[in-house]
Amino acid sequence: MTGLPTRQRPAQWNALARYIPPTALVLALFALWQLATTLWEIEPWLLPSPLAIARAANEAKNLLIQHTWQTAQETLWGFGLALGVGLALGLLIDFSTLARDTLYPLLVVSQTIPIITIAPLLVIWLGYGIWPKIIVVGLICFFPIVVSTADGLRSADPELIALLRTMGASRAATFFKVRLPGAMPVIFSGIKIAITYSVVGAILGEWVGASKGLGVFMLRATNSFRTDWVFASIAVTAVLSVALFGLVAALERLTLPWYYTAAREERWEEL
Repeated sequence: MTGLPTRQRPAQWNALARYIPPTALVLALFALWQLATTLWEIEPWLLPSPLAIARAANEAKNLLIQHTWQTAQETLWGFGLALGVGLALGLLIDFSTLARDTLYPLLVVSQTIPIITIAPLLVIWLGYGIWPKIIVVGLICFFPIVVSTADGLRSADPELIALLRTMGASRAATFFKVRLPGAMPVIFSGIKIAITYSVVGAILGEWVGASKGLGVFMLRATNSFRTDWVFASIAVTAVLSVALFGLVAALERLTLPWYYTAAREERWEEL
């Protein structure tokens, strides 16, 4: 008899079952929303129904595709910039005590500065092109990556490190065999947080100054009292954010199969 091993079936079913309650809740909320707009006859410009939003999204699909592509480019470039800078700073903070004492407080202070106050300056300095949006996304995303990288590397198992050192392992060998693999789950947690905020950062940059993007689409729809288009662009933003999060989560599973195997075995032992 072919098929999945018996032990794997409940695990996969449990993973699928976790999505049932939130899906049911979302569908119930949409049903109540549709019912409320119908019974109370709410004006579409004030609060359109989910069906009206779906029709508006289909009506503006060509515009939405163009603006979404622009926002996606800004998001990916900005996130790539944040990932490179964040990982580099996290490694530097881990390797150098001086860098940790010097940079870490400044990184924390930098998060107290509202990005909305920096975005107009970037437009003044760099114009209305794509670079101000890329930098805004990078500024929003890099901090969780830096913190997760530095904290993850510091949380390595000291007993394993001591064991490798007693065996004569070099600092580089200890880093690549123990510290980096042990830090990867924490690093990916920071990356998932960053990718969740990346699309919002791109839209924030577009609100300050741009000619194309979901942020521009939202502003134009708001000024035209096309509330249904505003909700349609919000839905596209949410879908784009969830898709990027899912890609990072899938990459994490491919990169760290041993981590999820160990977690699954621990759950089975608890059962």
